[in-house]
Amino acid sequence: MKMIINGKKADSLSGATFDVIAPATGEVIDTVPKATAEDVEKAVSAAVIGQKIWAEVPISKRADVLYRFLDIVKANEESLAQTLCAENGKPITEARAEIGNIQIGFSGFIEHAKHYYGKIIPAGTEPGQDKHIQLVTREPIGVIACIIPFNFPCDLYDQKVAPALMMGNAAIVLPSSDNPLTLMRLTEMLVEAGVPDGVIQCVTAPGAVKSIAVADPRVHLVTLTGSTEVGISTAELAAKTLTHTALELGGNDAFILLDDGDVDLAVEEMIWGRMYNTGQVCCASKRFLVHNSLKDEFAKKAVERIKQLKVGDPKDENTQIACLISEKAAIKVEKEVNKTVEQGGKIILGGKRNGAFYEPTVIVDVPKTADVAKDMEIFGPVVPIIGFDSDEEAIEIANSSIFGLSSCVFSSDQKRAFNIAKAMESGGAVINGASFFRSFEMPFGGWKHSGIGTEGVMSTFDEMTRVKNIVLKNIVD
Repeated sequence: MKMIINGKKADSLSGATFDVIAPATGEVIDTVPKATAEDVEKAVSAAVIGQKIWAEVPISKRADVLYRFLDIVKANEESLAQTLCAENGKPITEARAEIGNIQIGFSGFIEHAKHYYGKIIPAGTEPGQDKHIQLVTREPIGVIACIIPFNFPCDLYDQKVAPALMMGNAAIVLPSSDNPLTLMRLTEMLVEAGVPDGVIQCVTAPGAVKSIAVADPRVHLVTLTGSTEVGISTAELAAKTLTHTALELGGNDAFILLDDGDVDLAVEEMIWGRMYNTGQVCCASKRFLVHNSLKDEFAKKAVERIKQLKVGDPKDENTQIACLISEKAAIKVEKEVNKTVEQGGKIILGGKRNGAFYEPTVIVDVPKTADVAKDMEIFGPVVPIIGFDSDEEAIEIANSSIFGLSSCVFSSDQKRAFNIAKAMESGGAVINGASFFRSFEMPFGGWKHSGIGTEGVMSTFDEMTRVKNIVLKNIVD
């Protein structure tokens, strides 16, 4: 498969390529160009020109183009889902759901753009301004570098590309090298739908080469979803040219089950909130804080429920748990589980790796001093259970992390649950549900080391536009 640069399918200027490997089988799915700094610079140059043209296209016409894109996606849904399943290793049912989300995400941003109005400060609002009317408008920020991770590539493509294009910007998509194929196809479809040359591009650049786009002063915003380490280095690089950044980073979300919580509900939400995408979810519940009076019951029922899940080939229609994105990722999870055991935890389910597959794992007796109880984010299907005795202790453990992406609390007392939700230092808090909750409408983002800025229909346009004040001086008699 080829990159898309300036509206055309393109190889790397160096001619170099790399293989995209199916993590479940180790087979080569396809070969893609290995972009160089010169390829990135070429894409930025094209984006600068294309963005000026696209900004002059009325919002209603931009909407027409993106709706044509959705028609093309609809006609190719199953093919896209099979590609995503193969390169990502997520179960085919989850891959289909993610492709289906493209319709929801894009249409949400398209329709909101039609009603993203400016504001007027009337004459006489403050003393001395009786004769002047001030118009507050929003204009495109310019060229946007969209750095997209492996775990939900299409959902993040929706969150970044749709608003970028609807606001009259140019978007350069920089996908994960682990699984770029689906995003390359989506970009081809946007070009087919009529997005002008340079306005949407997809460059398959290794990690270090992505920094070329971040450092280019012609790039006006870098929107990145990824690890905190990558986010910090990106922000440092962008700061040198005062480039705007929107960063959705790591998380180690606290899942709190109070002594009056519904254990059966909590277990079902654990399945949804921890096992989905084989645990590779930024806002997955990752630290299970369970009141000591319910700890044994929760652990027993968690094991029983997880054992009901079918682990297998991601292409199998019945598979619910598949592999991680790579064997390297699975080895990392293996090491982190072993470390948790060394620090006092006891494995009562799972704990074994086979290639890129890592068994769903439950660990009990995890002390609140363990790394996983604070800042060690395990990106896999692992449930570490940490006991507590009081609401205050639960909040203390939850807030001891450098992360603050999302969180959740289970209680039959809504007032008590709400107070816990308010006390947790995170960008979101779910009551009686897992922290894995992200609608396209909500302004999703984290506190502390979990990010800067938010994404969603409610807020992304503010990130991807610039404010302009137009003053009609002495217009009023």
